[in-house]
Amino acid sequence: MNKQLNKQGFARYKLNFTNYLRKASIQMNKISIAVHGGAGTILRSSMTDALQKEYENGLSEAINKGYELMAAGGSSLDAVAVAVASLEDFPLFNAGKGAVFNNEGKHEMDAAIMFGKTLEAGAVCGVSNIKNPVLLAKEVMLHSGHVLLSGAGAEKFAKLRGIAFEDDAYFYNEQRYRQWQEALASDVVQLDHTDKKFGTVGAVALDMHGNLAAATSTGGLTNKKFGRVGDSPLPGAGTYANNETCAISCTGVGELFIRSVVAYDISCLMEYKGLSLHEACDIVVQHKLVKIGGEGGLIAIDKNGNIEMPFNSEGMYRACRNSNGRMEVKIYRE
Repeated sequence: MNKQLNKQGFARYKLNFTNYLRKASIQMNKISIAVHGGAGTILRSSMTDALQKEYENGLSEAINKGYELMAAGGSSLDAVAVAVASLEDFPLFNAGKGAVFNNEGKHEMDAAIMFGKTLEAGAVCGVSNIKNPVLLAKEVMLHSGHVLLSGAGAEKFAKLRGIAFEDDAYFYNEQRYRQWQEALASDVVQLDHTDKKFGTVGAVALDMHGNLAAATSTGGLTNKKFGRVGDSPLPGAGTYANNETCAISCTGVGELFIRSVVAYDISCLMEYKGLSLHEACDIVVQHKLVKIGGEGGLIAIDKNGNIEMPFNSEGMYRACRNSNGRMEVKIYRE
């Protein structure tokens, strides 16, 4: 009888100790996150101290929300969704509330999310009145059985899933309206700002379980026509995540990022040529894209938690944070 009790006690002790080691091991794993709010010719001459502080606060809030979620044991998938939703709620960035006007005076938004553990992805394009397109993209991934939904069909699915809608007044921004009027007068398609900024937001993350995720969201181009869609909602072009390599979120001239399949190209260089994240990003951003006139940048995290935030433009709104104590919020080149 005593021997039986001793065996049972030892079994419980062994199980508890194993669980303790597992939890301790998870806690020691790295967590990393990076966010961006677009790239381009971001002129210091048009940036006041107060405005720069607003941008920095928006980036900091987003990255801290995502980081704290993972520090509490949450997944990278939830972290990038939370971080990008925060950027969508911030009107200075061209996504969600800050989305630009299209040719018809509407707001057509695109977003995507991808989980590196399973290679599952969800995306939406050409949606209107969705408060947080990234959250709809996540619902597409988890509950639709599809990868990409567009326009009215995506909005119908959003209603079925209880996604929040807002009226047109929520998305109205006086600066965006003036940009649209200027573009209409000259009959051109403009980037986010007249100082040539590529308006997109995104996040990439590695959680303590070793899973990577990426998400991207955008309002596209001012005065865009014909239902134009850029790279942001296209897995492999503007958004990609694979646990074997990296997670990527891009911002730039969407058409050229699509043609270059930028996000997947970086992953391929790592997987098939054995390049580091830094080497792969450098080849794609500083050489391949430049060669065809593809201006912009991206944020990237590899499976070891290394972070890269390269760009070939004058600046990129960006921030990163990891469990080794790195915390950066930047706009310009150093």
